[in-house]
Amino acid sequence: MIGLDTQQQQRALLDNIPDMAWLKDRDCRYLAVNTAYLDILGVPEKLVLGKRPDEIWPPEIAEVYLRTDRAVLKSGRRRRYEEQRPDTAGSLHWFETIKSPIRDHAGRIVGTVGISRDISERKAAEDELVRSRAQLRELSNYLQSVREEERARISRELHDELGQTLTAMKMELGWLRERVPAEPALLRTRLDRLTSIVDQSVVDLQRIAADLRPMILDELGLVSAMQWLTQNLTEGSALSVELSFDREDVAYASDVSTAVFRIAQEALTNIVRHSRATHAKVAVSHDQGELLLDVSDNGRGMHLADTRRERLGLVGMGERAHMLGGSMDIESAPGHGTRISARLPLTSGKSAKATAR
Repeated sequence: MIGLDTQQQQRALLDNIPDMAWLKDRDCRYLAVNTAYLDILGVPEKLVLGKRPDEIWPPEIAEVYLRTDRAVLKSGRRRRYEEQRPDTAGSLHWFETIKSPIRDHAGRIVGTVGISRDISERKAAEDELVRSRAQLRELSNYLQSVREEERARISRELHDELGQTLTAMKMELGWLRERVPAEPALLRTRLDRLTSIVDQSVVDLQRIAADLRPMILDELGLVSAMQWLTQNLTEGSALSVELSFDREDVAYASDVSTAVFRIAQEALTNIVRHSRATHAKVAVSHDQGELLLDVSDNGRGMHLADTRRERLGLVGMGERAHMLGGSMDIESAPGHGTRISARLPLTSGKSAKATAR
C-alpha cells in the first residue's frame, strides 16, 4: 500500500484540479497551491508558500484577495465573485473565484480554500450576446420606424389618391343617373347598385387607411386619436372603455405619440379578442418628464408564462417602449384581469421636440 504524507496528498489533490486552487491559513498565508496557480502567477512554489497575497501579487489584486479572505474568515460563509487580472504575458483574463472557510474538528475556522476558473471565453461569449441583442434591438427599432413611415405613406396615398378617385366615380355616377331615362328601370337599378358599391368602397378605404395610420393622430394629436381609438374598438362590442388624461396641454413628439397610440391599440385589441372583459380603463398621466400609460381590464386574466397567442404582440409593445428609452410591465392572473403599464420619456432619444406648452 502506497503511503503519502499530508503535504503529498494535498499536492496530488490540488494538481488534479485544472483550475487555480490553493489553501491559506488564518493569516492569509499560502499553505499549498497547485500547478495551475503557479503557471498563472509565473513564479516557483518556494516563493509563494508562507507568503501573503500582498507579497506576491500587485497591490490592486492583493487588496481584493485580502479583503475577500478576511470576509470569509469573519462570516464563515463561502464567497463567489468575478475578477479580471493579467496573465504572465500581460493579457487580461476574466476569472470566477470561489473561497470557502476551512474548519477543524471543533468547528473553528482555521483557514480558507479557494478555486479560480478562467471564464474569459464565457465572458467574451456573453459580451458578444449582449452586442448581438443590442444590434437586433437597433434593427428592430429601425424596422419599426420604417414600417410606421411606410404605413403612414400608404395611408395618405389611399386617402388622397384612391379616395379622390372613388369620389370622382360617385360624382360621375350621380351625373349619369340624373340623365338616364326612367325606363328601362333596370339601368337605374344598375346605377344605384354601382353607387352603393362605391359608397361601401369609400367606407372600406377609410377603415383600411385608419388601421394603417389614423390621420387624426398626425392632424389633431394623441388625445383625439385615443378618443377615436376607444370609440372605434368598442363599436358593436359589450366592452366599455374609460379613457382619461391628467393633462391635455402637452405637445408630444411624433415617435412618442405613435408609441403610446400603438401600445394602447394593441392592448385594447387583445382585450377585445381574448379577455372577455366588460370594462377597461385607459389612463394617461405625466410625471417628471415621463408619460405613464396604464391599460387595465376586468377580464379573465392569464398566466403570464402561457401567453403564446399574445406573446408577439406583448413583445412588440415592450419594444416600442424600449426603443424610446422607456419600459413596460404586465400584471395578470387568471380571474383577476390584466394590467399593462408603460413609461415613456416625453423627450425621446430620437427627438427632442416634446415640450409642455
